[in-house]
Formats: sequence, C-alpha cells, structure tokens
Amino acid sequence: MPLITLTTDFGTQDAYVACMKGVIYGIQPQAMIVDITHEIRPQHIRDAAFVLVTAVDYFPAGTVHVVVVDPGVGSARRAIIAQTGDAYFVAPDNGVLSLVLQSAPDALLYEITNPAYQLPHISNTFHGRDIFAPVGAHLASGVSPDIIGEPIDDLVTFLPHLPQYQGNQLIGEIIYIDHFGNCISNIQADQLDPDPCYRVIIDGQLLELYDTYAAVNSLQPLALIGSSGYLEIAVRDGNASKILSLSLGAKVALKPVNCTS
Repeated sequence: MPLITLTTDFGTQDAYVACMKGVIYGIQPQAMIVDITHEIRPQHIRDAAFVLVTAVDYFPAGTVHVVVVDPGVGSARRAIIAQTGDAYFVAPDNGVLSLVLQSAPDALLYEITNPAYQLPHISNTFHGRDIFAPVGAHLASGVSPDIIGEPIDDLVTFLPHLPQYQGNQLIGEIIYIDHFGNCISNIQADQLDPDPCYRVIIDGQLLELYDTYAAVNSLQPLALIGSSGYLEIAVRDGNASKILSLSLGAKVALKPVNCTS
C-alpha cells in the first residue's frame, strides 16, 4: 500500500489539508496518508525542516513525503522532488529539505516541470493542492521522477545553526519549541562525552541534566536528552517556554562539572 506523509503549516481549521488528501485519493485510491503535522508555525521553514528530520527515519522504504511550508508560493521558486536511497520528498525549493538531505548527499534532484502530473489549473496561492499533492500521488503510484521533472544539481539550502565551544562550555541555542513547551536546542547527544557530568546554563539559570522528566518534582525545570537525540529544556508537568520565559534563539551552555558537585 503506497504511503504518503504530509507536513504543512495549514492547520486543521480550514479545508486546505482535506483538499490535498482528496487530490491524492483521486489519483491513488489505495494510498495511506500519514499526517506528520499541520501545525508548523506559518511560513517557518526551519521549524518544518526540524520536524521533518526527526520523523522521516521511522517510515518504511518507498515512503513519499510531501512538505508544504511555502511562503514563496506563486513566485519563481521551483517545485522539486528529492529522491534519496529509500524515500521521495516533494516540496518547494526554499530550504525546507536542508536537514533531511544533509545525510543524503547523493540524493537525486528534480525540478517538477511536466504538467501532465499536476492539476489542469494551477492556483497562484495553493501549489500544495495543485502541484505537490498530485506529484506525490503519482510517485506513490510508481511514476518515475525523471518523467515528472528535469534533473537539477542544486537546491536552496540554509546552514543549520551549529553549537560552538567557548572554553570548556558548548554553546548552543533553542531551535524548536514543541507542543508541550519543551525547548529543544541544537546540541545533540553525540556531542556529549559519555563520562563527565554536566550542568546546563540558560538565561542565567543552572539546570541539572537528567535522564527522564520523572527524575524531578512537578513544575521543576530540568535539562535532558529528548527522544530525538537533542538536548532540551523542560519543566515537569509544565511548559518550559512559558514558565522560564524562553524563546527561539535563547543561548544554552553545556558545562562539564565534577560529578560530586
């Protein structure tokens, strides 16, 4: 059964997502559609890129991922397909695939050009319905990407914000805030030495690094490595972003300490 995922900033109040699904089912009635999320902050390409990269590894080979966070819709920006070893990505060429393609340097890239695989009438404001959804459905039906588009060798990308060392401290920043208010940094678990103990400094507060949320009392702040492998700031049973007044870009320092301190 063909599997197609959708990631958008459309929300669920309006009919946008339903229209995309209707187009997909009209082309490939056997498709299974999985909503990764439709709650990306409007026009926030980096948020979408982060959510996508934390999800796609859990889908089976052959999955088609349709991503529509498209502030440049109707402009000269390209509509693209990226084919990795085991997946397809259909998206605007605006950097939203930057993170997933970091681990796929040999991905095959195509600009979507063949109108036969798009809807007959293309809106200037809804390429998700008129271009990306039908292309995703055709890919899931077995149409080769080189029939749908022309090969290209470049994409619009953004450079991820990388943590940097200052002395013995690793300095990162908050790059994503999830539904629970957990503040996720760009510091990854594999950047931590397995032996030393650490403290986390954020906005002048010193937090201990724990393994689980349950290690502290209710409404106590903590730091931990979350399920996606990134250092995050949380408050047990609470919203860290609101309680600690944290926002995107807030600096996070990871400091090794004596384990007896």
